[in-house]
Amino acid sequence: MLPVEEIIFPGAILMAVAYLLGSLPFSVWVGKVFYRKDVREYGSGNAGATNTWRVLGWKAGLPVLLLDIGKGFAATFLPYIYPSLTADPEWLLWLRILCGSAAALGHIYPLFAGFRGGKAVATLLGVILGLMPLVAAGSLVIFVIFLLISRMVSLGSIMASISLPLMDWFMLPSVHLPLLIFSGLITILVIITHNKNIQRIIRGEESRLRLRKT
Repeated sequence: MLPVEEIIFPGAILMAVAYLLGSLPFSVWVGKVFYRKDVREYGSGNAGATNTWRVLGWKAGLPVLLLDIGKGFAATFLPYIYPSLTADPEWLLWLRILCGSAAALGHIYPLFAGFRGGKAVATLLGVILGLMPLVAAGSLVIFVIFLLISRMVSLGSIMASISLPLMDWFMLPSVHLPLLIFSGLITILVIITHNKNIQRIIRGEESRLRLRKT
């Protein structure tokens, strides 16, 4: 196992880079550059793919979705920049999780967009895809099923996040405690950030996704 002092400095740098990567506000940039709109001033007020899709249509929402997933995915591979870190698989896994978490934090509180971001669901999907591809595929299936049934992205996101720890436990060849803890924290985070959505779902007032811009 690598000494802690040999991990702290590169780990801090990598997490800072991951945060900056997560802070790239693609929804805000796409809205302002191509549509002269700040998506945070419309719809749900979130700087995310769902609100971009709802406000600007799928031609804007789909690229933002893929870019948000991509930055979460890329963040999980940042630790490989330091070859010395790859010598210890346990520390490497923790650093990948921390970098992914930093990217999600950057999306929620983006440095380049006045710290007004989104809920980081797409970015977290990218993180899970980088860390646990099989689990990511399973959670995506759950998301799509609930989205098709309800046409509510929020409900799909909540149910997919709830399924994560279970899929982690049953689908991975062996149980990795760091990944199980991370999955549980994602579930808690998604539920907390979707608290208002949950209340609207209960009241039957939650917005439903349309394929075309209205």
